[in-house]
Amino acid sequence: MLTDESTYDQGRHQQWLAGAARGLSRRTVLRMSVIGGAAMAVGTAGIASAAGPIVKPLPPEFFEVYGTNAETRWESLSGQGYLTPIDRFFVRNHTSTPTIDVNTWRLRMFGTGLRRGPVEFSYRDLRALPAETTTAFIECAGNGRSYYTSQQGQQVSGTPWKLGAIGVARWRGVRLSTVLAKAGLSRNAVDVQPSGLDGDFVSGGVNLGKVRRPLPIGKALDDVLLAYEMNGRQLPPDHGFPVRLVVPSWIGIASIKWLGEIEVSETPLVSPWNTQFYRLVGPTYPAEGTLVSRQVVKSAFELPRDATLAAGQRHVLRGRSWSGNGRICKVDISVDGVNWHPAKPTSHASERGWLQWEFPWRPKQPGTYELRARAADSTGVTQPDVTPYNTQGYLFDAIVPHPVTVV
Repeated sequence: MLTDESTYDQGRHQQWLAGAARGLSRRTVLRMSVIGGAAMAVGTAGIASAAGPIVKPLPPEFFEVYGTNAETRWESLSGQGYLTPIDRFFVRNHTSTPTIDVNTWRLRMFGTGLRRGPVEFSYRDLRALPAETTTAFIECAGNGRSYYTSQQGQQVSGTPWKLGAIGVARWRGVRLSTVLAKAGLSRNAVDVQPSGLDGDFVSGGVNLGKVRRPLPIGKALDDVLLAYEMNGRQLPPDHGFPVRLVVPSWIGIASIKWLGEIEVSETPLVSPWNTQFYRLVGPTYPAEGTLVSRQVVKSAFELPRDATLAAGQRHVLRGRSWSGNGRICKVDISVDGVNWHPAKPTSHASERGWLQWEFPWRPKQPGTYELRARAADSTGVTQPDVTPYNTQGYLFDAIVPHPVTVV
């Protein structure tokens, strides 16, 4: 539990914003920040843009940066335990991380799906409600996108993620179902649409407004969390402070950060993020595309690509596998592209998280090798050799060869 929700440590936040602090401040981000000597005042809405698109430090040994986005390097997770440390957790921003005054922040709920008029909740209101903790991954729908091109020879649009646009954290907050009940949910509600407080997103010269995407009421009432803590700490700015949605097993866009509003409707809701984006469009899909919701099966090694290993020595290959459809029940490893051998699980299997595993290997001959990991989940889905093409490069689930050199 946080002990100081209303005091602002300005010096600590200045360090954080300047990139000098590696740790996480437990202080609330309020009123004024100074970056590089320039004052940045927070307006009446309690929001201001950061100096850069991402606030936290992005050391190159942890991240590969793509403008507003930062991908976790898998080798940085080696030896870090089950949860992804906050300082290594990937960042997906449409614009820039906002600075929000928690004292003036409100979550506004409105729409035809509520029995009464608009309702507002303060940060203190939410923290007074029954809390729940869940461990779950958040993963960008485009994670693995670059392999459509490098592995399958297909051109796709979007950030060229490898496999590092995912992280597993322990989230604490209040269930969305609890807040909907407090707001007076109608029995006829069919959709909820959360929206963020980051800047308007402009695509192709068109202002698409706040990032927002509808959720069916069934999912909203199931396991969705309004999170205000991450790995036992106050939610950091880049990860949605003061409150974000956590939608387990679904694509990351559903887990709206910097939550500001939730529309509740008795009729289906739409936004560019479920009509223009996050639809599977391609030769094997309907003309209007297929809406993306749950994540798919993937595996990754905790090794640098093109790592160098010594011949004749025993090496323990480690990695993680996950799925949005069920827990991982089997992982096989191949070092020659032909023969497959079972990996040993080293963590529990979770439907919302990932499975850690290891595989001992003693390469006898120097040369180049391509390591492969192939996972299967509890629904019977196994990673394929090829992922069906879609133009925006979503849901890549094929086995990814991992090159290493033995010397």
